[in-house]
Amino acid sequence: MPDDPDRTRSPLHHAIPAPAPTPPLRVVVADDNPVVRAGLTALLSGREDITVVAEAADGRAACEAADRHRPDVVLLDVRMPGVDGISALPYLVGIAPVIMLTYSRESEIVREALRRGAGGYLVHGEFTADQLVTALRDVREGRAHVTPTAAGALLARLREEEGLPEGLGGGRQSANAHALPRSTPLRALPDSAISAHPLSQLQPSVGQSSSGTPDGSSFRSRFQLSTREAEIMDLIASGMNNQQIAAACFISEKTVKNHINRIFAKLHSTSRAEAAAKWLGAAPDSRRAWGDPR
Repeated sequence: MPDDPDRTRSPLHHAIPAPAPTPPLRVVVADDNPVVRAGLTALLSGREDITVVAEAADGRAACEAADRHRPDVVLLDVRMPGVDGISALPYLVGIAPVIMLTYSRESEIVREALRRGAGGYLVHGEFTADQLVTALRDVREGRAHVTPTAAGALLARLREEEGLPEGLGGGRQSANAHALPRSTPLRALPDSAISAHPLSQLQPSVGQSSSGTPDGSSFRSRFQLSTREAEIMDLIASGMNNQQIAAACFISEKTVKNHINRIFAKLHSTSRAEAAAKWLGAAPDSRRAWGDPR
């Protein structure tokens, strides 16, 4: 009589319990533009494995949200009113990994963000939704993500200085960053205590002379754009159309067109592609689809 199959079955044949499901990645989104903030929240919340636990419109609110929710990753804009993203970084990186998600592509800002502990630097218009999600997961695991413009700006800055900047590679923060102890009550701190170096000290003035760098910033000083015109030119170069620019800047499309007319005159350009190529320092014959003409 054959043996009972249940008595002769190897222990390996018994059912193995399924692994527990991985908890969703918890994210704080910080951006002063409500359109961008809502878009990011909608995009990420549509994923089963990601939860946006809080939104913030400035650096101080981002710090408060991170304190309260203890997220896995913070998505942080650079330019925000009050406490900007660069100023809030030293505090935030003591709580969770941070990815800068911004239109700012200046080499000084890219470098300082990485010096102060950012785990990634993504420039709008240079990544897909899937790449953003991958960056969130990777930065949580300690793998950095930097989009091409930011990487080029950083490389150009390093080459310009003929060596590694002081403090780079010496830890998660610059020696000048002065991160706050996590035990310090945030509500008791003035804005100036969050960082000793506000963003305004890092931003190059429009029209100020600069040395040659391959990232295109060296070409910009000669154009003499106003602060608003430079902001709109950055958005044009990122691929945004007039309607998107109007929403991002809280101005009418007619005002956007007026700015673009002045920008084209200063850049001696007749199309968005030509203006973007000059603004980014690309070859004059570079071509790319930049949306509808002005």
